[in-house]
Amino acid sequence: MKAKAFIIFFSVVLIIYSLINLYIYRHGFYALPEGLYLQTYYTIIFLFLAGSYIIGRVLERFHLFTIAKVFIIIGSFWLAAMAYFFFMVLIIDILRVIFFIFKISPSLFSEDYGALKLMLLMGAIFINFILIFTGHLIALNPKVNVLNLKINKPLKNIDTLNIVAVSDIHIGTLIAKRRVARLAKRINNLKPDIVLFAGDVIDEVLTHVVYYNMGEPLKTINAELGVYAITGNHEYIGGAEEAVAYLQTLNIKVLRDEHVKIKDSFYIIGREDRDKQRFSGTKRKDLASLLKELDPELPTILLDHQPFHLHEAADNSINLQLSGHTHHGQLYPFNLITKKIFEVSCGYKLISDTHFYVSNGYGTWGPPVRLFKRPEIVNIKLSSSL
Repeated sequence: MKAKAFIIFFSVVLIIYSLINLYIYRHGFYALPEGLYLQTYYTIIFLFLAGSYIIGRVLERFHLFTIAKVFIIIGSFWLAAMAYFFFMVLIIDILRVIFFIFKISPSLFSEDYGALKLMLLMGAIFINFILIFTGHLIALNPKVNVLNLKINKPLKNIDTLNIVAVSDIHIGTLIAKRRVARLAKRINNLKPDIVLFAGDVIDEVLTHVVYYNMGEPLKTINAELGVYAITGNHEYIGGAEEAVAYLQTLNIKVLRDEHVKIKDSFYIIGREDRDKQRFSGTKRKDLASLLKELDPELPTILLDHQPFHLHEAADNSINLQLSGHTHHGQLYPFNLITKKIFEVSCGYKLISDTHFYVSNGYGTWGPPVRLFKRPEIVNIKLSSSL
């Protein structure tokens, strides 16, 4: 990404982030009683929470990993809290407008308006804590989704292909070596023939990932037909070339607008992430050109991180497409937005003769919280209907 575009993008994000926090802060500040220093303590704590994520990401780039981790963890949880505080405050303001229009007095609920505001603040904090605590437990407990799919081309020399697919691991500060080791163990327990990573294996900043070799447990994956991956938008955010080089040290073959024939039986096609042009200035190849040299009689499995334009795969007779990226919104009600943006926000869909599966991912981005969709590992048993 060009420096100017990055500065503009970061500035817009920072302004929006600051305005949301200011909106929440003002409501909390004026809900507290004066004269007990509570407003002062509140201001200090709020500034610390709101600034932690940004401070942590800056410290991370200066290799101050231990200190950065503390700030990033605190700030990441705050991102989820901020989202829900914003919705709560917005609902309260909407109700205030309704009460004003219909001339409903707050005294209907309490004679002491100050006590009412404090009660609402305490209630909001309690509800937020329950949501985040529950969401964190959900994020820590991935499930295995098993699909039995049949394709309309023969799998030569293979009765049933046992595929394990994972997207959006986001290896980094929050998804570190211990979580990666648990993932590798669960993958091996499924006894896969082949393992496919559908992008965003790495989070963003690669320096500390390499320094602590956080992805090392992935080297223990046992799959007779190999382990393959593609780039996602987060590989490009952190530096695609460096991310790919690191993944290759983990015995992972990264397919970048290229294909590989497996056991003279089927093809794996890996597309570059669609954000490649935004970050590198060069376009990824179109799907039709990637298929030119392929034997049309053999089945095709396509890895494409962001599930846009699904008709393209169907029009080119792809048998199975695996994607991720959406996290299915990760936090409710953002899943309602991803449902509007993507034809498939999460799960399975058949279009013509093409099977599509969009994973909600293994890891998290931003807050280590998921409401209310568990992270997943996808186990696909693929066979021929012929």
